[in-house]
Amino acid sequence: MLIAIDGPAGAGKSSVARGVALELGFPYMDSGAMYRCVALLWLASPAQEPAALARAARIELGGAGIRSAGQDPRGLGRVLLDGRDVTDEIRTAEVSEAASHVAADPGVRAALVVKQRELIAAGDWVAEGRDIGTVVAPQAGLKVFLTADPQERARRRAGELGADQATVLAEQALRDARDSTREHSPLRPAPGALTLDTTGLSVEEVVARIAALARGASASG
Repeated sequence: MLIAIDGPAGAGKSSVARGVALELGFPYMDSGAMYRCVALLWLASPAQEPAALARAARIELGGAGIRSAGQDPRGLGRVLLDGRDVTDEIRTAEVSEAASHVAADPGVRAALVVKQRELIAAGDWVAEGRDIGTVVAPQAGLKVFLTADPQERARRRAGELGADQATVLAEQALRDARDSTREHSPLRPAPGALTLDTTGLSVEEVVARIAALARGASASG
């Protein structure tokens, strides 16, 4: 079964997707990490075309081999870029901003969609991002669009980045506008997706809801 979890920054996608993957024993694909990897490469080599960097990049996501529930979750968020662990490096504010820009490049999106589809082509997966249910895997058995109040999202992101909340809120508004109005793969709920507002909910509560939906869908399917 493929579970697609989409939504804007700060809605809780990564934490929830990792939790659902652990709960169900599924491997986890963080598509945002893949765009961050391209952004990291582009920041180091700004003269090169981001699309070319995306096509050449060898991106490995930790946890791809986890298949049984209850295993150690520590590998689920690990990211290797051309054989180098960049898990922490791709989470900086500078890389986050650059990732939003490269994600608007249709060549980058095309290259990474190919890689993402290859990754989730077989078996059970929890995949999260901004266009999993709309573009990468519209055939997903369960599609969830996570959202939250803008202030709540900014608070979460500020806590993750150790940044000022007001600054994060302002940058978030710009990124939301850019993501939702871009020509290619704009951020929006996929047809048939369940929209879940995570404001005031704990990660555990959201994980439990999605896991229950997945089990129900699997049983009925």
